Amino acid sequence: MRTEVPISDKALLTLEEAAEYFNIGMNKLRELTCDDHCPFVLWNGSKRLIKREPFKEYLYKQYSI
Repeated sequence: MRTEVPISDKALLTLEEAAEYFNIGMNKLRELTCDDHCPFVLWNGSKRLIKREPFKEYLYKQYSI
């Protein structure tokens, strides 16, 4: 039996989870995370995971995206 962890408790979010959590579109997330040296992305093979806390800090510093 597998239990679901709430998005707010996860350290790493999939693009779908990050889009829901931060209310940002998938295309915008892909655009923001396409750089190889992006500080808030962890690549698991070809899967892109968003580091929730660093991304939250990045967004708080932005005027617009």
